[in-house]
Amino acid sequence: MLKNRKEKIAKKQTAALAKKINIFPAMTSQPKRTPASFFSKKSSESSEEAEGDGLLWGINTVAEALRSNPRSLSEILLEKGKAGARLQELIDAARAAEVRIRFVEADKLHLPPGCKHQGVVARQTEAQLLPLAELLAAEPARILLLDSIQDPRNLGSILRSALAAGFSSIVLTSERSAPLTGTVARTSAGAVAHLRISRVVNLADALRQLKEQGFWIYGAVAEAQAQSVYQTDFSGKIGIVIGSEGKGIRPLVKKHCDHLVTIPMPGGFNSLNASVAAALVMFEAVRQNLSAAQAAV
Repeated sequence: MLKNRKEKIAKKQTAALAKKINIFPAMTSQPKRTPASFFSKKSSESSEEAEGDGLLWGINTVAEALRSNPRSLSEILLEKGKAGARLQELIDAARAAEVRIRFVEADKLHLPPGCKHQGVVARQTEAQLLPLAELLAAEPARILLLDSIQDPRNLGSILRSALAAGFSSIVLTSERSAPLTGTVARTSAGAVAHLRISRVVNLADALRQLKEQGFWIYGAVAEAQAQSVYQTDFSGKIGIVIGSEGKGIRPLVKKHCDHLVTIPMPGGFNSLNASVAAALVMFEAVRQNLSAAQAAV
């Protein structure tokens, strides 16, 4: 009996010590933490569903935002199956203001339960958007044009590089382009607040307008027959077009480019994503301009 009593006392002392210094978690009341608890939790920035900030909902609220300040809206989400005269008026106003419209299922509106949204949600943009005419009125020497960049982190990275390279004027497509959400702003490290950004319905028509104002348009492609960026003259007023990953620049947009350029890859492994390719092309143009300026001194 004395032996059993000593064993019980020893166990209690060991458990008390373990609880104090937490070296034997299995002997304490703390739940065991598995590797899944470290990695399975979804990041608050990992999906569009988590991007809940900057939303307006309801027909009247969204219609008023369209009327008073359409530049503050990056897109409008409409629930599929909804119809009516007021909703159609809102759709017409959004199209007239060149605000992107998407028809989605109710569970893709990304609103908390209980919101009386009437099937209408607007996402506010993180940057004030300008009409193309107003952007061109500032007479920029370099413009970056993004054709259907749909990944928000890619878009944010491109905008960050653009500001660093001195491409402070940006043209985006209204359709097939990621909206300027908080994820884009955070990935850009705040660059969106310092850029002049325009959104256009027809990028090919925008290129035509740029050419009329003396711009040379260079389309970045992954094609062996295209000219190397290191052998291309980027002097003068230039516009650089970057296409989406996978599909690249759309055919009609490509037809309006004066030159198609590519980044040679001696390794034979074409693995650059859109944000890296955009940065390389922009900074090559900057390098040439700096070299020309230094040579003229």
